[in-house]
Amino acid sequence: MIPRFQLDEHSPTPLYRQLHDQIAQLIRRGGLPNGSRLPATRELAIQFGLNRTTVSAAYELLEAGGLIRGHVGRGSFVHYEGPLESAPVPTEETISFASSRPAAEHFPLAAFQQTCTEIITGPEAASILQLGTPAGYAPLRRWLIHQSQTEACMGPGDDLIVTNGCQHAIDLLQRMAAPAGSTVLVEDPVYHGLKNVFERAGVRLASIPVTDAGIDPVRLERAIAAEQPRLVILTPNFQNPTGATMPLASRHEIVRIIRAADVTLVENDIYGDLRYTGESLPTLRQLDGTGRTVLIRSFSKTAFPGLRVGWVIAPARIASELVDIRQWCDLHTDHLSQAILHRFAETGRLQDHLARVRTTGRERLRAVLDACARHLPEGSAFTRPEGGMNLWVTLPRGLDTTELLPRARRQGVTYLAGKNFSVSHYDPATLRLSFGSLSPDRIEAGIAILGRLFREELEQTGYINSRFDAAPALV
Repeated sequence: MIPRFQLDEHSPTPLYRQLHDQIAQLIRRGGLPNGSRLPATRELAIQFGLNRTTVSAAYELLEAGGLIRGHVGRGSFVHYEGPLESAPVPTEETISFASSRPAAEHFPLAAFQQTCTEIITGPEAASILQLGTPAGYAPLRRWLIHQSQTEACMGPGDDLIVTNGCQHAIDLLQRMAAPAGSTVLVEDPVYHGLKNVFERAGVRLASIPVTDAGIDPVRLERAIAAEQPRLVILTPNFQNPTGATMPLASRHEIVRIIRAADVTLVENDIYGDLRYTGESLPTLRQLDGTGRTVLIRSFSKTAFPGLRVGWVIAPARIASELVDIRQWCDLHTDHLSQAILHRFAETGRLQDHLARVRTTGRERLRAVLDACARHLPEGSAFTRPEGGMNLWVTLPRGLDTTELLPRARRQGVTYLAGKNFSVSHYDPATLRLSFGSLSPDRIEAGIAILGRLFREELEQTGYINSRFDAAPALV
């Protein structure tokens, strides 16, 4: 009997691979002894709510790895002759640096529940539950437009559309502006959700390397001239996965380049409100007076990601096209979630919550930087963001974070390997650490485990590192 494993549909790791890893771990620990019969693929697919081909792919991988054997007409049976592994001491759940999300324990549930009560008992409840408009819940749109105009992110010729978070906004922009066969210019490494949207649509991705100060404007200008992209997509504030932030001079230069090239720039500012130290910088849209910049924002990192509410600010013609496209996709976003977030914002509860998020975020950022400095092996480098939820680690040459990930999981820690974010350049020694949902003590404990694992691997391989000798941490 195979227990009901926890599979993550939003993970960049395919479901068949997750299922394989879980069953393989069970076999190697003796949870499924030799000779045990595995459930039929159809039976396991029903148990997990998966497609049967997903289960079949996992079984094929298990057989290729020498863990099971299939017999025609009889089924698949465990066939493992290696040593049994000991399970980690089950004192605490896995310390996960894999997901860039806020800490659920800091959600202001009492204030949220009060907000929900006010909405569902209010005079507008019935109309909120009716079909709405594809542009979004009108009171929330008016509030967001006012905020955006106050910040000088929105002008007279612009409009705003509410989306199901940032990911939905990226998908709509792909449908509108980047058909299969076209080219889009992105950062490298880049957020895997963005990469997946365009690659699955048959769009060619060209890339610019992310440095400690974001992208190099000179390389951007050359890439636009060479690639002739339909879109350029950048994250100036606390870029995911590196945490890098573009300095003001680079922002001005990028706006100049975009104007001269007459190309549409998409600015992903999902982390912009999560600055913990340093001075805030204007968005590219604030600096661009030509209307070539489309700005994406979301409540997912600052409030409640489960409500799935984001928005796009764009020239009115682009916003109108996005409204038309999304109407044929899903008619409109959930207006109840939007009404709740509007009430949460207009009452000042959002600002109170955001102030607390910034305070805890500052503590967690300090904890992850200190822990990396203490525990990562000599020769490692890591970014030093001033906000957001992520930092980027480059380990000494010779280490492969993809290969080491299963061992880290067995020791109770997980992360995302650098290959998940790679566009055209991949360094196997890289990984992303997402710290937003972890307390400082969990951050310290998790990085201590990773540091020990990485050092042990270096000692076992006998690799002498020279690439990062005396190299300071990236800033």
